[in-house]
Amino acid sequence: MKNILITGGAGFIGSNFVKYMINKYEYNIINLDLLTYAGNISYLDEVSQLENYKFINGDIRDKDLLKNIFLEHNIDIVVNFAAESHVDRSITEPEIFISTNIMGTQILLDVAMNFWKKNKEDKNDRTFKEKVKFVQISTDEVYGDIEGGGFFTEKTSISPSSPYSASKASSDLLVNAYFRTYGLPINITRCSNNYGPHQNREKLIPLMITNCIENKKLPVYGDGKQVRDWLFVEDHCSAIDAVIHKGTIGETYNIGGNNEVENIEVVKKIIKYLGKNENLIDYVKDRPGHDRRYAIDNSKITHNLDWKPKYEFEEGLKNTIDWYVKNGTRLS
Repeated sequence: MKNILITGGAGFIGSNFVKYMINKYEYNIINLDLLTYAGNISYLDEVSQLENYKFINGDIRDKDLLKNIFLEHNIDIVVNFAAESHVDRSITEPEIFISTNIMGTQILLDVAMNFWKKNKEDKNDRTFKEKVKFVQISTDEVYGDIEGGGFFTEKTSISPSSPYSASKASSDLLVNAYFRTYGLPINITRCSNNYGPHQNREKLIPLMITNCIENKKLPVYGDGKQVRDWLFVEDHCSAIDAVIHKGTIGETYNIGGNNEVENIEVVKKIIKYLGKNENLIDYVKDRPGHDRRYAIDNSKITHNLDWKPKYEFEEGLKNTIDWYVKNGTRLS
């Protein structure tokens, strides 16, 4: 039985991943989350009493806490979701993103590496791959803007545009450095835009759904023609699962949903589904450094790890809207 440390497991993607793994495997899941504005422990009420699940309220920058977790729970795999992730917040408060996303990742890497080295020296009978594998959850935003007909591959140079994406790119580089310098077994995943139940209202889709339900204005940056590849959160979870169990050590995998849609079209689909009027749309001043298009080539993970997204955008969006209608307009 594997012991998996999931950091940031009370956030949107992290909580979905915790439930996905508990429902599929009999692994021990240790969830470490600081419970900032983006985390909500109630997301995990359905698993909170299970014997193979433990929640720890804490910070990945707390080195002593991390050491105790690794020793007490004999961690096999780390899946690092813990991050500040909202681009607008990073523009006004970049220091928080630098501290959590870069320094936090480095501290977590260091503790994982030392624990891994100790187990190697003790000639533990577990394989090199299993003790400890570090999976870094990143974003396609590290690649920057890609206009025209091209796609991001794993070999695309990173060129981040915001403090958020720059901090994620920096943490990715650290993860790679710990593999190249120390030999720590790692993988990096870079996903496209996630959506689904329990997402914080500051993100595009839940904001538009909840505002639309409340008949509030729908703020759309610029002309709204920014293109994103939308990935339903359940598909993202299954892709990370594939990387954990099948991924080649040291490799990066792009995870995309094959659903490129302009932001304004997303908004109009939500309006139509909820039976509202497009006069709710409010075009506002564009965000500084706003990337025009993201587009992922996910052929590496689909061919090498036999993974593919299950949800078309229309189905995933319908499921997401229905969830918000059923659960009200509270912050999810």
